[in-house]
Amino acid sequence: MVLEKMLDQLGIRYDLIDVTQKPEYLEKYPIFTAPGLVIDEKLEFTGIPNKEDLKKKFF
Repeated sequence: MVLEKMLDQLGIRYDLIDVTQKPEYLEKYPIFTAPGLVIDEKLEFTGIPNKEDLKKKFF
């Protein structure tokens, strides 16, 4: 997947959660467009962010 590839290239550790298997995450985070990226318990991105925005957020 595109987002996972970008996170891997940037050396960012992540956990992948399938919300169809864990729908409680949809109650906690209003993810309307997949993928959703949660950082420190806050929904930061929905959809696929560009690589520069990811760099700004993490570095």
